[in-house]
Amino acid sequence: MQLSEQDKKTLHEIARQSIGAVLQNQSPPALTIRSPILKERRGAFVTLHLQGQLRGCIGLIQAVKPLAQAIQEMARAAAFQDPRFPPLTPREFKDVDIEISVLTPLRLIGSVDEIQVGVHGLYIEKGFHRGLLLPQVATEHHWDRDTFLQHTCLKAGLSPEAWRDPEAKIYAFSADIF
Repeated sequence: MQLSEQDKKTLHEIARQSIGAVLQNQSPPALTIRSPILKERRGAFVTLHLQGQLRGCIGLIQAVKPLAQAIQEMARAAAFQDPRFPPLTPREFKDVDIEISVLTPLRLIGSVDEIQVGVHGLYIEKGFHRGLLLPQVATEHHWDRDTFLQHTCLKAGLSPEAWRDPEAKIYAFSADIF
């Protein structure tokens, strides 16, 4: 998937307008999408930062909605429904940075040697536990592969070494991050 600069700009506008509409007690603006790529079903995450600190992050792992709609909904969810943070305030909104990650499909890996830190995000599942970390998380924290795997396990509510269990399934994906 190759998003043009205009596609990326459009997705940022959709995210910002979606959050702004909630803060003004309005319905989100109707989506008028011309770019065929923004109509494709894609997994995507919206991450909010305030003064360089995480302020919310919510996304869809699977490609269940058209990309533009996914961004519209995930922007609202990141701003107002991330259980780790209180809802975004109007004062914070003017200074919030919006980062969008458009995912490639998940790919079950056969060996952790396939994981490229800084290129791949990880999704792990074992039993009823599931956890995902986007590619940029490992880069931002300067993690090596083992540390990235350990933190993905922790995100899933597992022990840090659960990735070594043969019953654990590890998936890799890439993302267009902007």
